[in-house]
Amino acid sequence: MKVLGIVGWSGSGKTTLLEALMPLLRGEGLTVSTIKHAHHGFDMDRPGKDTYRHREAGAREVLVASGTRWALLHEIQGEEPTLPTLLTKLEPVDLVLVEGFKAHPFPKLEVHRPALGKPPIWPDAPDILAVASDAVLDAGNRTLLPLGEPAVVMRWVLRDILALA
Repeated sequence: MKVLGIVGWSGSGKTTLLEALMPLLRGEGLTVSTIKHAHHGFDMDRPGKDTYRHREAGAREVLVASGTRWALLHEIQGEEPTLPTLLTKLEPVDLVLVEGFKAHPFPKLEVHRPALGKPPIWPDAPDILAVASDAVLDAGNRTLLPLGEPAVVMRWVLRDILALA
């Protein structure tokens, strides 16, 4: 599976770009999955619900299923799983978009908004291949993409990540 990370500072627009890219890529006939890294613990359950009660009672895994989706909650003991380990949990698709995991070595696109006042990540990260920004800036040898034009970003993904165009 091809993997593309979407990285950037909080508030830069990573999720918004991912949301805009997803239907465009699917419109090209591609299958796409996502992985989102959470820096803090998260809970998909709510206290009092059955699956929450199962986990609280000590279940290592809880699988909840309906007619429209299923989810597997797996309690981790020990170190956080690596991105390669998590990728093995997914069914094969054409592209996995990863939000976060910026320290892991794999191809990435940085979303950068100078107005946030945060420094760019790409100068110290050789695996960032392109920068999507809402400003004209010097991205060095990386491709500069217009953040507000997801179709242009999608064409870059097709050409440079998936080698389809």
